[in-house]
Amino acid sequence: MVKLLSVAIISFLFSVPAMAAEEYEEHNSLMSHGDGHLMDMGGGMVMGQNADTLPGGCEEISETKEITVRAGHKYAEKFPGRMFAFDTQEFNFKPCTKLTVHFINDDNIRHQWMMHGLPKYLYPKGMFHLEVTGPAKISGTLILPPGDKTYLVHCDIAQHMEKGMKAQLKVGKGDGDLPSIPGVTDYAIQDDYSGIPPITAAAVAGNAGAQTAAPVAATKSAPAVASEQKDESMISGMTVIGLAIGLLLAPFLARKFKGMSASEIVAYIFDLLRSAIELIVKFLSDLVKLVISSKNKTLPGS
Repeated sequence: MVKLLSVAIISFLFSVPAMAAEEYEEHNSLMSHGDGHLMDMGGGMVMGQNADTLPGGCEEISETKEITVRAGHKYAEKFPGRMFAFDTQEFNFKPCTKLTVHFINDDNIRHQWMMHGLPKYLYPKGMFHLEVTGPAKISGTLILPPGDKTYLVHCDIAQHMEKGMKAQLKVGKGDGDLPSIPGVTDYAIQDDYSGIPPITAAAVAGNAGAQTAAPVAATKSAPAVASEQKDESMISGMTVIGLAIGLLLAPFLARKFKGMSASEIVAYIFDLLRSAIELIVKFLSDLVKLVISSKNKTLPGS
């Protein structure tokens, strides 16, 4: 019984790596679209594949190499301020090397391993491009040009390179280093946190006090806000009444002013105002006379 249990445990331990490897979908059934462009319906793509044609200046393949490059968020944890990264930030090979790249995406989003600056007569658009929607794996082959040159390798998905997913590949001795390669060269624009004050216990306590005082201040200002809202509601009500009266009088005024010039309309309006004022004055005068006369009446028996 103990032997059987031991065999089962050993079998399980050996099967764990195999199961982990099977988590990655391998894109081996890519359809060729010509010019080294391979693609499938599962989100895998190879552009610029070249396993046979020697670049100009290469008399033969100097060596054959294979590398595995992994991409994902977890590889950026060692680079502060970065979000994505490759597991390797620098590569070096001899000129005219036949290189096969196995690209593994560990994230649940799309990543690329794209190499720029290759000769366009051999590589369309001057690049070799691996792309996969992960977690998955894809492979592609190219033959490196002769000469000493440094090539940019990066992910061209929006913001992925800016957030850390870039590297450099040197052929021969290379022709220098590229800027902002995580862990290899300085960033072209350094992150600056000098203006941010340090977090202290006093600052935390002060922030808590400010948050407590905010509701009190809001309560004190509530009557003023209510008063302003009341004034605004009164103005709005008067505006609505004025618009309603204007809409009611509009048909009458349109018929009345039809055919009249602007000066005639103005004169007519002033005449109406004069007549209205005269009526109001006459009404007030009659009212005053009535009050005075009622006071002057002699009561019976006086």
